[in-house]
Amino acid sequence: MKMNTLGLPVVETKELVNDLNILLANFQIYYQNLRGLHWNIRGKRFFDLHVKFEEFYNDSQLKIDLIAERVLTLGGSPLHTFADYIEHNRLTIGKNISRDEEAIQLIIDSLSDLLGIERKILEASGNINDEGTNSMMSDFIAEQEKTIWMLKAWMEDEI
Repeated sequence: MKMNTLGLPVVETKELVNDLNILLANFQIYYQNLRGLHWNIRGKRFFDLHVKFEEFYNDSQLKIDLIAERVLTLGGSPLHTFADYIEHNRLTIGKNISRDEEAIQLIIDSLSDLLGIERKILEASGNINDEGTNSMMSDFIAEQEKTIWMLKAWMEDEI
């Protein structure tokens, strides 16, 4: 088995880079959805949600950079065009959402979809002992699971 300079198997690492790029594309869509929610939210919860959505999109912007840098660390090239993002998108695209509950549901659904991608990456990175990617995915997953729990509590829904 041929190994790269990081001590990871070359073929499996290329597959992992592809999966990370899919995650990157979907995070870009998630980020843009959050921007739209931030701009378009209306109603009695405007002040709270406007700030919360900004917090979420700032966090997702940091994660986007971490994912892209991990792709580079593993020897790949991060996707960076809107065409690439749309091609690899698995999330619902939110357009002109201004109602609070619809906005929160979009975030819950998006995070659930991102968790699916991240768990696939976590399994693949674990299989090749890629602790850098594994650690990043574990951190993302734990944080997003907690966010889903909080948002579902806000919606008065069960997990």
